Amino acid sequence: MIAFVFPGQGSQSVGMGRALADAFPEARAAFDEADAAFGGALSRLCFEGPADQLTLTERTQPAILAVSTAACRVLNAHGVDAAWVAGHSLGEYSAHVAAGTLRFGDAVRIVRQRGRYMQEAVPVGQGAMTAILGLEADLVRQACEDAAEGEVVSPANINAWDQVVIAGTAGAVKRASDRAKALGAKRAIPLSVSAPFHCALMRPAEDRLAPELRALAAQDPRMPVVANVDAEPKRTAAAAVDALVRQVSAPVLWEAVVRRLASEGVTTYVEVGPGRVLSGLVKKILKGATVLAFGEPRDLDPILPHVRSHR
Repeated sequence: MIAFVFPGQGSQSVGMGRALADAFPEARAAFDEADAAFGGALSRLCFEGPADQLTLTERTQPAILAVSTAACRVLNAHGVDAAWVAGHSLGEYSAHVAAGTLRFGDAVRIVRQRGRYMQEAVPVGQGAMTAILGLEADLVRQACEDAAEGEVVSPANINAWDQVVIAGTAGAVKRASDRAKALGAKRAIPLSVSAPFHCALMRPAEDRLAPELRALAAQDPRMPVVANVDAEPKRTAAAAVDALVRQVSAPVLWEAVVRRLASEGVTTYVEVGPGRVLSGLVKKILKGATVLAFGEPRDLDPILPHVRSHR
């Protein structure tokens, strides 16, 4: 059984999607649709940058969504489809476009707002995120509790058993990082991000985004979408939208999402969109799983034999 998994913020790079648009009319049409929804040349930003503009959160999020959707449409046009889908943070929106829960244009517009609201929730420099490597999630959580001192710091992305990203106010994140190292973490790597995502500091963004998300014309997904917030499959429009609202300030339970997919019988995982971040995480979480990626035209031929074997 095949699952598509869609990357989140951090997978962007200048030039992403250009080869897909040049090689496949389905991809070119997707970028044209994204440009119209964005109200500007989103495709040019993907293809040409500049990097400092592409990394602005309210542009990064629709840009990654556009590349992921273009890649998914190419796969679909070549007979490649998934029984299950999931995405990491922003990637959950790409998953819902693939599943038909959200219209592509609506998703482009809403993730632009999502990025803007997340950026505006915390003044630049007041928040931080750090990747804690080599320490189990329960101990990372303990480090955050020990170091909080009345400020916000908590696990934001539980990516794998030994890879947890924490987020919160800058001082508390630094104290929690030091505490995690004292508890045995191998490394604490500060991340270059514009805001502390997926923690309580994002509640103002969640409150602003919720009514706009709930106002969208959503459909029941055509295949289950395993949500970040609880690693449970969403099979109705209402459940899907509720999970997207809660996701803004809740941690991304990525390891649990991947294990849920495996428990449902998924054996082949295709990362759809820019980068290879999720491919590495799936390989770490599930030894022996078949992990593929599609973000460039050359990636298509290695995928097709796996699809035929699942028919």
